[in-house]
Amino acid sequence: MVKLQRRVVVTGLGIVSPIGNNIDDAWDACTNGISGITFNETDIPDSPVNIGGRIKDLDLKDYLDIKEIRRLDPFIQYSLISSSQAIKDAGIDESINHNRIGVNFGSGIGGISNIEKNYELLKTSGYKKISPFFVPGSIVNMTSGFISIKHGFKGPSMSTVTACSAASHSIGMSARSIAYGDADLMIAGGSEMSSTPLGIGGFIAARALSESNDPTSASKPWDKNRDGFVLADGSAALVLEEYQHAKTRNANIYGEIIGFGMSSDAYHMTAPPEDGSGAAAAMKAAIEDCSDKLKQIDYINAHGTSTPLGDLAESNAIKSIFNANVPLISSTKSMTGHTLGAAGAIESVFSLLALRDGIAPPTINLVNQDPLCDLDFNALESRKININTVMNNSFGFGGTNSSLIFAKI
Repeated sequence: MVKLQRRVVVTGLGIVSPIGNNIDDAWDACTNGISGITFNETDIPDSPVNIGGRIKDLDLKDYLDIKEIRRLDPFIQYSLISSSQAIKDAGIDESINHNRIGVNFGSGIGGISNIEKNYELLKTSGYKKISPFFVPGSIVNMTSGFISIKHGFKGPSMSTVTACSAASHSIGMSARSIAYGDADLMIAGGSEMSSTPLGIGGFIAARALSESNDPTSASKPWDKNRDGFVLADGSAALVLEEYQHAKTRNANIYGEIIGFGMSSDAYHMTAPPEDGSGAAAAMKAAIEDCSDKLKQIDYINAHGTSTPLGDLAESNAIKSIFNANVPLISSTKSMTGHTLGAAGAIESVFSLLALRDGIAPPTINLVNQDPLCDLDFNALESRKININTVMNNSFGFGGTNSSLIFAKI
């Protein structure tokens, strides 16, 4: 393995989520165990799913111009908003060489809202009614493209499409871009807005979603009554920066990325192996990537989606890696729902804030713990603990797995 030569830290954060559209509001809700899941109309006849984690109280005009609002799919709009917050938080200005700033933003599904709208126009009115901005306003790499254009960043621009691991992969590969010298700063994260009739209908058909009629208690990772994930929308962005570059300009540092691991289940389209061997391989690779920088993991922000198979597999994977020394674990998806390709970024934000404040967010709704998942999942209330390192896991359809490790400086 080629070892990384340059240290990578996080100097800016931004978020759009069902529990808050800025860092302070989202973190306050997260640490206080407030659910962002609500009832929602789906426009799907006889739908068994009528809940979700939607974005609320967000005025696009506060962040975007009228052309961006009219032309771009919501998932791109959310990426522009979260990245603008993170860039401001990091204090990036014209004094920094924009040729050395890149972007890597991921998404699991991309512009499904725009696809549905323009397909309807094609059917009802013909191709001449399709927006000329349909394709560039919908494809996944235009998250990175529009962020680069908006801010004048001329470093590497790319996107990751690996289902629910997308944002985590974008963050990890961005860290390596800096470590290998391709950039000094990277804007990394993920964005998703798949709560459309086709998106919801597809997951219903796959029997992946919770059919609970109690929104705030529907997402219940590791509870024996869990019945699927709650689909949610959102975006988060991290500014990654080479350590000495950040120190030279006296930037605020949330933490350092010391480990990144990836693997594939090579098992099934949508289901993990029950033993969690693929997830365990990603965690093991992330730990090995830390080299001598890691003494122990203090907290795990787990993938924890509230699916019967996925939660058990991750629990088994964690046991196989940590044996008798399992850290405290929680799933913030119990509050946000599952934001698919944005999840790894949203949960990396919460991981870094846990590191900063020494607070492990709760797994809400964990009332009747599955006896097969017999670990400490920090049920119901946040906990103040000593946190020097955090692991954040993300796993996706196709068996794609990713694990990140953050540490205090």
